[in-house]
Amino acid sequence: MRRTGILLFAAVPVVITAAAYFLVPTDSAESPAEPTVAGAQQAAREEAKSRAEQERAADDKLIAQLPPGLAGPAKKELAQQIVASAENSTLNWRGAYGYIEDIGDGQGYTAGIIGFCTGTHDLLTLVENYTKAHPNNGLAQYLPALRKVDGTDSHEGLDPGFTAAWKAEAKVAAFREAQDVERDRVYFDPAVRLAKLDGLGTLGQFIYYDAMVFHGPGTNATSFYGLRESALREANSPSEGGSEKAYLDIFLDVREKAMRERRPDIDTTRIDTAQRRFLYNGNFKLATPLEWRVYGETYKVP
Repeated sequence: MRRTGILLFAAVPVVITAAAYFLVPTDSAESPAEPTVAGAQQAAREEAKSRAEQERAADDKLIAQLPPGLAGPAKKELAQQIVASAENSTLNWRGAYGYIEDIGDGQGYTAGIIGFCTGTHDLLTLVENYTKAHPNNGLAQYLPALRKVDGTDSHEGLDPGFTAAWKAEAKVAAFREAQDVERDRVYFDPAVRLAKLDGLGTLGQFIYYDAMVFHGPGTNATSFYGLRESALREANSPSEGGSEKAYLDIFLDVREKAMRERRPDIDTTRIDTAQRRFLYNGNFKLATPLEWRVYGETYKVP
């Protein structure tokens, strides 16, 4: 009994020490805790964001030193005319605000000055943004249906009234302005900005813009950013020391191939007898007078 008592007494300090180990906090001012995984991830995100902001600021500084190019008012107007000749067979691009039809390309209704589509999210975004500023507009009632058909060619919930509502809303100045803003935000501004960073002049900026409009700002192989990556694998851009003509020629080749992958019988004259004609004539400034053909029809800008 006594021996057992001695052993039990001897074990008491060990138990007390163990209890103290679990009760005493491990963090102290002298020995700060290691950062958590979540904390490290947040720090990495903030560092990446800061680095991206610095890079964007440097790009902005570079672009500010360059000529306006396609962003100049006269060239921007010309760009809308050339795109409209391919999208709506007219130079009067302002007449297309109320345009809407299903052209059978699997993207639902195509509408407006730049071909916003019910199946490709940009038309939905346009109507959502417009409705935030103008809640009682004639298209707001179709937002649930637009969200449902987004990504498809379906007209469910849109017929029979959506096309008439679009045409009526296009008579409202605020909706026309909203189309302009969305065109610039999604298509024009990103295309021109990237073209300038790639060292391209006004023609190259237009070639990027038209590709952005037709193929969309996606990253897959047949969308704009995918096309650009494919072209850069075959030729250096001017900012990388390459020839502007050679690079743009490759870009147009890549783009034409992508158009035919979508539809083998597609008309590619917006490239063949328009953009490539400007390129082979050495019209890198997209100077007027300008003449081109699309779908067999000749267009001229004096």
